[in-house]
Amino acid sequence: MDIPTIKQRQQATWAAGDYAAVGTRLLLTAELLCEAVDLRAGERVLDVACGNGNAALAAARRFCNVVGVDFVPALLDRARARAHAEGLDATFEEADAEALPFPDTSFDVVVSTCGAMFAPDQEQTARELLRVCRPGGRIGMVNWVPDSYVGELFRTISRYLPSPPGLQPPVLWGSQDRLRELFGPEVTISAPRRSFLWRFPSADHQVDFFTTHYGPTNRAVAALGADRAADLKAEMFDLVKRFNTSDDDTVVLRMDYLEAVIRRTG
Repeated sequence: MDIPTIKQRQQATWAAGDYAAVGTRLLLTAELLCEAVDLRAGERVLDVACGNGNAALAAARRFCNVVGVDFVPALLDRARARAHAEGLDATFEEADAEALPFPDTSFDVVVSTCGAMFAPDQEQTARELLRVCRPGGRIGMVNWVPDSYVGELFRTISRYLPSPPGLQPPVLWGSQDRLRELFGPEVTISAPRRSFLWRFPSADHQVDFFTTHYGPTNRAVAALGADRAADLKAEMFDLVKRFNTSDDDTVVLRMDYLEAVIRRTG
């Protein structure tokens, strides 16, 4: 597996479109995760693959000492702008989730909301999250579950643009069994399944929104010819209909995820 090439492609993918338009609609998951890990004022918190800063800013609202890292500079710029606009104290740095530039046991709490799960080397990512978390500290993660809308969306995309050989599906992080494999015996794991509702004016609007703003679908549509892109959009439309819980003409998407709290015991 050519990890450097995969990472270059991932950087381009997450820089495509306007992820902040999507990410700001995930605020609720970050706020709930900060409650789940029971943040305390003054704790050292690292937000890994922070995107536009949802979890970092949620921790900063709780008066923690916060660092957010991501490997997409444009997203870090957006996170810094949000922190400034809200008057929140947080630092943002460019870094790779698989090679965090911090000493061992640097943080009381490490969090990631739908971010670290996309790093190509899952085992190395888990090792890094554990390494920078102090003994007795907590790792909090929001991970899409395999049978969620996002899990099905990625399976749909992969039929049009297959993943590189050897690359494991990111939604494996949404399985408690996989988390136990990744983090090993020196942790305790609480990982209930959660859901929230994502609301759109219509199914057509949702598909247009995602193909415009969400990097993976934006890049997929751009890479396909007109006919194949139209086929992908049609499958995305059907997927929205399948997960729609609305009883009127609008769309209310049920978004299922795992809210994992991993406590480092050793």
